[in-house]
Amino acid sequence: MQWANFLAKEAATHSLSLKQMAAFIKYFKTENLGKSEAKLASELNVDVATFRNWMGEVYEKFAQNYPELAISNSRGKLEKLQAYLKAKYNSELDVLKPLAAIKLLKSLVVRERLQQEAWVTRRICKFLGYLPLALELVGQYLDKMPDLSLETLLKRLEKKRLEHETVVNANSLIDYESGLAEAFELSWEQLDENAQSFGCLLSLCALADIPLSVETIEDDKQQLWEKGVANLLELHLLQRISKEIYRLNPLIRQLFQMKLNKSSEADEAKTKFAVMMLEVAKLIPQQPNSEDILNLTPHIPHITEVATHLPQYLGDKNLITLFTKLTWFYQSQGLYQQAEIWLQQCVELTQNRLGLEHSDVVANLNNLAGLYESTGRYSEAEPLYQQALELRKRLLGDNHLDVATSLNNLAFLYESTGHYSKAEPLLEQALELRKRLLGEEHPDVATNVSYLALVYESTGRYSEAEPLYQQALELWKRLVGDEHPHVATSLNNLAAFYCYTGRYSEAEPLLEQALELRKRLLGKEHIDVGTSLNNLAQLYESTGRYNKAEPLYQQALELSKRLLGHNHPDVAISLNNLAALYRNIRRYKKAKPLFEQALRICERTLGVSHPTTMTVRANYASFLREAYH
Repeated sequence: MQWANFLAKEAATHSLSLKQMAAFIKYFKTENLGKSEAKLASELNVDVATFRNWMGEVYEKFAQNYPELAISNSRGKLEKLQAYLKAKYNSELDVLKPLAAIKLLKSLVVRERLQQEAWVTRRICKFLGYLPLALELVGQYLDKMPDLSLETLLKRLEKKRLEHETVVNANSLIDYESGLAEAFELSWEQLDENAQSFGCLLSLCALADIPLSVETIEDDKQQLWEKGVANLLELHLLQRISKEIYRLNPLIRQLFQMKLNKSSEADEAKTKFAVMMLEVAKLIPQQPNSEDILNLTPHIPHITEVATHLPQYLGDKNLITLFTKLTWFYQSQGLYQQAEIWLQQCVELTQNRLGLEHSDVVANLNNLAGLYESTGRYSEAEPLYQQALELRKRLLGDNHLDVATSLNNLAFLYESTGHYSKAEPLLEQALELRKRLLGEEHPDVATNVSYLALVYESTGRYSEAEPLYQQALELWKRLVGDEHPHVATSLNNLAAFYCYTGRYSEAEPLLEQALELRKRLLGKEHIDVGTSLNNLAQLYESTGRYNKAEPLYQQALELSKRLLGHNHPDVAISLNNLAALYRNIRRYKKAKPLFEQALRICERTLGVSHPTTMTVRANYASFLREAYH
């Protein structure tokens, strides 16, 4: 592969824009080494500041995938990037020797045909820069046209080169190595209109394997898609990796994108692709299980491609849906940093599009605050919750259900941080507001009653907390019947209160009832079943029945691993629980690796300062003092 071709491939792989690509290739092309930034900028008809900005953006895109590129000073960054590119180029060099290039072409075209025009065969290979991909395209082209002479083929390639150079000279932002572009042009002309459109549509996918099931397409369009796929495969413009999995070469992808952007159908195609990915995103549930994650993972790069590069082709509501679904996908796996990126981007986009005072902007602020809260960043969550509350009051008035939701959100944050005196009045306001708007017999009222009971419990007002827990349980039974997951949750809440106050004999039958109810209603493979197993195990441990606690902790741990993966905060909590049990019964050799695993997972997913991480670290430190001193 020639150096300029390699640079183009790297530009495509890292999703550089046309402007970024122009600066990138201009800076690193061999003949430009040693030129000043001012000279390079002038050749692109931009000022030096703009050129530097483009190169800074380029570096950041590479550094996102290769953290080892990150260094301090600006000049050093580009030198390090150049060294990285050279090393990668040398390791990926795939330009063939002349004889190997001819051999490859012979494997694609009838040997006698090449032997008849051996000299022209050599000239074609040289023209194509001995690039395997370009040779394969030309080979497939010749295979479809058995009567075409090689001399005529070479003339067609040379004509395409002249046309290509005209385009390059007219647009300083396009700089594409000759050879592949010309071979692609010949293949493009062999595609029917449907296949051309289909190739352009696929070029909007991310640089990742493309899951493509024709059966998911509308019935009246299935045959067109099948023909399009077949046509692209026949000309080697698309690769089939496995059943319903395809791949588009980065350079072919970029050439298809250039065709699309020059056509009058670009906006229509981008809208179509954005809507297709939105429909896939809508399949992401709020709490995806391991099977959901496995099935959805191949689609995620293409959904994120829309979120990153094509959000303008989605309507306001659909924009929020796409980002929310991406957030759920990552947050459910404990990948909070990735989830935060999408939430922050959604907040910024909706504010720019809808203005600062819009209900959808408020919803996004709440979501971002919730993420900060779940990762222990309470000081960042609080102002967002407060801002959302004030905005809702201003937009909706004081007597609105969304205001009650915001009151609850802020109250729960205060409860988590031990500010019970701040949490209590907010919960009471929310409860009264919901009773007034919804009536006494409503699920939201039952939920609010449970929240208020928790605050009373946390402040030691047990005589006030207990009747509220009981009231919530009875209310849920009246609203949804005895056989419902909400009833199981309410049983757990009341049992936890009894455990907290040392009334284990009253708590135990409630926890057993909740566990059986969840298994019956949700199935044994559900995360809430794991919660119930942990709760019951803790009760057994608290009452000295270690032999009954251990298998429940182990079941809960294995269940959370199966459902959430091995690197989720809930898995760390299960590891910590089991390790604590082993510590209590002095099985130190078993406890140590579990504490260490739990701490590693917490630090990686939640950060070193998260309350859960600090708790696990304190437990581990206490264990070490006890076991080894």
